[in-house]
Amino acid sequence: MTVREAIAGVHSPAGFAAAVAARVARGGRFCGVFASPAGDGTRLIAVVADGGALCIDETVLAPEERHFASLTPSIPAAAWYEREIHDLFGLEPVGHPRLDPLVFPGASDVAPLRERPTVPAVPAVSAPPASPVELDLSPLPGHVHGEGVFTISYGPVRSGVFETVEYLIETSGEDIPHLRTRVFYKHRGIEARVSGMQVDDGVLAAERVEGVASVAHAIAYCSAVEQMGGVVAPRHADLVRVVHAELERVANHLDTVVRHTEASGQAVAYACFSHHKERVQRLRASLCGSRFGRGVVVPGGVSGPPRLGARELLDALGSLHRAIGDDLHRLMGTPSFVDRLRGTGVLSCDTARRYAAVGPVGRASGQPEDVRTSRPYAAYGRLGQPVPERHDAGDALARQHVRLEEIAGAFHLVRQAVDLLDELGEPDRWSVAVPAVRGRALGWAEAPQGELLSLVEADGGALVRVKHRSASFHNLAAYPAAFPQDIFTDVAFIEASFGLSIAGAAG
Repeated sequence: MTVREAIAGVHSPAGFAAAVAARVARGGRFCGVFASPAGDGTRLIAVVADGGALCIDETVLAPEERHFASLTPSIPAAAWYEREIHDLFGLEPVGHPRLDPLVFPGASDVAPLRERPTVPAVPAVSAPPASPVELDLSPLPGHVHGEGVFTISYGPVRSGVFETVEYLIETSGEDIPHLRTRVFYKHRGIEARVSGMQVDDGVLAAERVEGVASVAHAIAYCSAVEQMGGVVAPRHADLVRVVHAELERVANHLDTVVRHTEASGQAVAYACFSHHKERVQRLRASLCGSRFGRGVVVPGGVSGPPRLGARELLDALGSLHRAIGDDLHRLMGTPSFVDRLRGTGVLSCDTARRYAAVGPVGRASGQPEDVRTSRPYAAYGRLGQPVPERHDAGDALARQHVRLEEIAGAFHLVRQAVDLLDELGEPDRWSVAVPAVRGRALGWAEAPQGELLSLVEADGGALVRVKHRSASFHNLAAYPAAFPQDIFTDVAFIEASFGLSIAGAAG
């Protein structure tokens, strides 16, 4: 079986939760559970990674069925997925411990995605504006009780350049025994907006799910489309995809360093790494015209070659890598900086496993999977990748070390890809035509934040539904578990070390 094939299990609604739980109990890693309109009913789709394959279990709920057995009691990582399904489809997961509003806190019984037709009669681009929705912002019941306990609402508007998010911190003083996250302020209705678009236009939306992972989302989406169309992107295109994906990784990981240096008052280091990140972004713009790598990845390949020659690009990469490496060596030799990260925001290996944490967050807590190697895509299967060190401390320092190793690995991968492009010479074409697609497919990529998925359903070349599952959405469920040993001054370090994108979580 190839990594692009999935094992499909179709179950009755009563047996769905048990089947998924059994697959996870046998060693699978839970990747998500999603809902999708199925005629007049609703289809539930659970995805579990098992070695080099993605296993899909599904069931269909009849129109009158408004309940299903919750996965959360046996799979804690399912908690946020089921809350999202409750918000958007009005389905109640029976047995879920707490159905607080997550992405759509409607004051009335509104399920914006449940009643959508299979393919809109009018394309979404010309649909009239949706009627206003009254939000339910009433206070939530507390988790922590006792003398002197109160709740601090941190956000949704905060000082500095931060995405809109609200953290509800329950405390009796300086400690943080419990934290909840409200992301719905950032919700943009991407799933409803994309329905009815042409497949070629869907990549424009994919690139904008979360700007920090534009290339990764585009790769995952286009991979799903290419699977449905039965086409394979040209070898040159796969190499170009790697170049842009790895530069995106470097920029993201440098941003985390920038935020750590700002929080710790390292003014010189903050200026240096802000400059390094800007140099990376300008290099990306020189390659394709976009600082975010947008417009490069298209269904069937890429839009064209890099705008810089191989020698010029390799020289720029070498200069960047040396400068970043020198400053990282100095920074990580600064005790006052390292001490702020060591022991801060510990996510234990057991908690990371139960929440199936991905990306640097998971790899810092003993969860080593990286889909660039476990399920290779683009050109990753043809490139040599460094063997990462094992980290299990689970604190902000471990997450920092993972990212620093990945920066070095990213430069190594980009240089390999550029060398191969130069050896191969000019191709006959940079992309292949994708026929009008029909059906469903699942694409993936290792974004800087971790594994992301793109579940694409299409009919006759039009998108029925696209579910973009970001790594941030997946990891945010475990975020509160990193706080009970910490105090308010640690919040900035823990948030930065998780590297979360609220846009990607809110949808």
